Amino acid sequence: MSSSRTHFGFKQVAESDKARMVKQVFDSVAPRYDVMNDLMSGGLHRLWKMHTMAQAHVREGMHVLDVASGTGDLALAAARRVGPTGRVVMSDINAEMLGIGRKRLLDAGHIVEAVVADCEELPFEDNSFDRITLAFGLRNMTHKDRALAELHRVLRPQGKLLVLEFSQVAEPLKPAYDFYSFKVLPQLGKWIANDAESYQYLAESIRMHPGPKELAEMFKVAGFGVVRFETLTAGIVALHQGVKTA
Repeated sequence: MSSSRTHFGFKQVAESDKARMVKQVFDSVAPRYDVMNDLMSGGLHRLWKMHTMAQAHVREGMHVLDVASGTGDLALAAARRVGPTGRVVMSDINAEMLGIGRKRLLDAGHIVEAVVADCEELPFEDNSFDRITLAFGLRNMTHKDRALAELHRVLRPQGKLLVLEFSQVAEPLKPAYDFYSFKVLPQLGKWIANDAESYQYLAESIRMHPGPKELAEMFKVAGFGVVRFETLTAGIVALHQGVKTA
């Protein structure tokens, strides 16, 4: 009996293989990840993350989980806000990326928990966090519905999930965006990170991700009672917010 299939970029792969393949991608790009993010987005990813944190309204004493934390941009911003009475947990399926992020926070004077975990099976108790952030990681998850259900489970009532992710660019920009994504981006990956193939996958994964309205519906199915989204920079990214109302 054949295993279920899912997409890995534009390829079809066994569901059981996807998490391992995604991990290999980020193992490869981890050392140059921040440099490539700045180059790929012209620094815009920093503004998108600043906006996400502004919308999160993280306050002193809150418990915050940053999923797919990577090199820790959002975790660092949260740690600065929660103060000594708060708690920040970094979580990522990739230990190498997580190690880079945790070291970065330690260098900045913030001691936080770092947990290697799959978002589809989080090792946290129900109702553990006031805020959960997830930037540029949801599209890489095999079962997005399971991941959203898990995030809902570990969020406290009236807590908020914020998902920042690449989305569907405005129609007039698509030809230029496609040229950049499939011609320029892999070449940058080859020059800077010595890995064109991983950045080809990352470009493909954006096209396979649900559109903003479809993703908002997935939030509702996962149990979030209040859901809203906004598109940023002509639809290049979208920020979805979901509140756990019960």
